Amino acid sequence: MRLRVRDAVAILLFAAVLVPYIGYLVNGDMPLIDNARSMASTGLFLGGAAFWVIRSGRPLRIGRVEGVAAALALALYISTIAFAATTTAAFLLAAFMGSLALVFALDLLDRPRRGVEPDR
Repeated sequence: MRLRVRDAVAILLFAAVLVPYIGYLVNGDMPLIDNARSMASTGLFLGGAAFWVIRSGRPLRIGRVEGVAAALALALYISTIAFAATTTAAFLLAAFMGSLALVFALDLLDRPRRGVEPDR
């Protein structure tokens, strides 16, 4: 599997999610990120941008596993936003970040091979 330029840009966008999250875990806040709600929103925005970059040029059809992982990520985002003031927010945020990593990995590895006809 060769990485393309758009893959490298998507990896940088995903790293832009992980760096503030690690800083948030270590310090409890980062510049412009002071609670779980803002960290989750940053993850959703940058994760969505990484998804858009990596999927550009391909049909938007996604597989079942990736669709379920994306739906799980969205549900965890909504739960993190809803319960940001409670003690479970840190666990929900960690689960949301893990689901973002899963969606990103599935999308990065979901690549049509050259010379192989797609299943219909």
